[in-house]
Amino acid sequence: MSTNLEILEAEVLQLDPVERSHLLGRLIASLDSDPEVEEAWVKVADRREAELKSGSIPAVSGQDAIARLRARLTR
Repeated sequence: MSTNLEILEAEVLQLDPVERSHLLGRLIASLDSDPEVEEAWVKVADRREAELKSGSIPAVSGQDAIARLRARLTR
């Protein structure tokens, strides 16, 4: 590891957890910068929002969604 990176890592680890979490999110977002992928996700989100608003699909609580996923993973 380079000296500059080691210094930066040491400084980052001194931040409080909220600040580290914020920085982590920003760093991850900087890696996921494919415009085509972002546009595809926006289209999916817009379509799903329209489906929810129109009532063509039912809303599911976060707790129910997690329970369904856990059930699928244990099969």
